[in-house]
Amino acid sequence: MRNKIVAGNWKMNLDYQQGVSLFSEIVNMAKDEVMGHQQVVVCSPFIHLHSIAQLAKGASQVAVGAQNIYFEEAGAYTGEISAAQVKSTGAAYVILGHSERRAYFGEDDYVLGKKVDTALKHELIPIFCIGETREERESDRYFEVIGEQLKKGIFHLSNDSFQQVVLAYEPVWAIGTGLTASPEQAQEVHAFIRNAVAEQYTEDLAERTTILYGGSCNPKNAPDLFSQPDIDGGLIGGASLKSRDFIDIVKVFNH
Repeated sequence: MRNKIVAGNWKMNLDYQQGVSLFSEIVNMAKDEVMGHQQVVVCSPFIHLHSIAQLAKGASQVAVGAQNIYFEEAGAYTGEISAAQVKSTGAAYVILGHSERRAYFGEDDYVLGKKVDTALKHELIPIFCIGETREERESDRYFEVIGEQLKKGIFHLSNDSFQQVVLAYEPVWAIGTGLTASPEQAQEVHAFIRNAVAEQYTEDLAERTTILYGGSCNPKNAPDLFSQPDIDGGLIGGASLKSRDFIDIVKVFNH
C-alpha cells in the first residue's frame, strides 16, 4: 500500500509568529480530525523550521519540511542553507525542483540531481517536483518534458535510494492561475510517471512510489483528484495557508 501524503508549501509567506500560530492550529486539528494513515507535511520558510518541528513532536501524523537546500555540504555560499542545517532543525522532508525554483532561479536537472543526492545523504526525504508549462502542454510535449525531468534529475538513483523519494506532478500552467488539471488529465500524467518508474526500476518499486498532485488543489476538487488510482495525495500551495482548508484536504483520506 502506497503512503498517502498531503504536503503544504507555504512558499515565501507568513512572518515568524504567523507561521507558528498557523502550524499550532494545524497540529491541533490533525490530532482531532485526521483518522487515517495519511502523512501531513508542512514545508515552511527556514525561519519557522525549528519551532514548528518542536510542535510536531506532539503529533505523530505531522512532519516538517524545508522548501530548498543547496547541494554543497558547507562553506562560502552566502544566503544558502545546507541539508545538514535543515536536518538539525528536526525537518524530515525537503521540496526540490519546484517549478518556481526552476523558472525564477534557473535550477536545471543537473543541479537538482545533486541536490537530491545531498538530501538523501543527510536522510531528508525529497519531494521531487516535475511538470510542464502551458506552452509545453498545448504543444503536446508534456510527456517528453516530464520524461526528461525524471531521467536527468532523479533516475540516476539506485533502487534503494529511489525508494526514499516522493514525486510531485505540478502542471505549471495550473499553479496560482486558478486553472486546475481535470482529474482525468492529472491521472493520465501520474500513470505515465508511474510507468516511467517501472521501466527504469521495477514494477514493484513503481507501485510503492508516492506521487502527489500539485496544481491548485483545494477542498472542493481534492476528493475527485485523490480518488484517481495513481494520485497519492497533494502538494498544496495557497490552501495550506488556511488551517481549515488544509485539514479538510487531508481528511479526504480519512477512513
